[in-house]
Amino acid sequence: MYPKPDDAATLYPRQESAPATGFPMSGTGRSGGGPNAANAYYHQQAAPTAAAFAMQAPPLAAWSTGLCDCFDDCSNCCVTCLCPCITFGQVAEIIDRGSTSCGASGALYALIMLLTGCHCVYSCFYRAKMRAQYGLQEAPCADCCIHWCCEPCALCQEYRELKKRGFAMNLGWHANMERQGRSPATMPPLMHPGMTR
Repeated sequence: MYPKPDDAATLYPRQESAPATGFPMSGTGRSGGGPNAANAYYHQQAAPTAAAFAMQAPPLAAWSTGLCDCFDDCSNCCVTCLCPCITFGQVAEIIDRGSTSCGASGALYALIMLLTGCHCVYSCFYRAKMRAQYGLQEAPCADCCIHWCCEPCALCQEYRELKKRGFAMNLGWHANMERQGRSPATMPPLMHPGMTR
């Protein structure tokens, strides 16, 4: 009634290198293709997918100045200590690529600072956005810790980084694009006059 051990080896050959699929490996297939039809389907060699997902991220660049190098730009250091909303507004306009103005970002920063005192949470998001845009390291510690512990130093560092990347911070995004010879993405296209009679 039961096959002998020699017959079982020929009817149901073992394939040691088959990948685990999570499907039952019974000897009968649903398509009626014989007892090994299902096994032949399930025991196909899987393509190596681990190498496809092991993409390496590009190396992150270091900041051009240190967190405590505030006196590299003394005028910005004084402005940031007296009124951080001005520096934040200038940084936010460049990071947002002109979609928000310096005045609007600075006013919102000042409002959050006066009402809640948690302005560092708002500016922390801009530091993370800036790091993502320019591929900068999250150093010396997490963005939220930097802004929580030393908000003026963080704002000065972001300001200096954008300045070293060629932005004239007092001009804003649109004037910087015109100065660099690129038209900002928010300008309407130029229209040529049509035919006249």
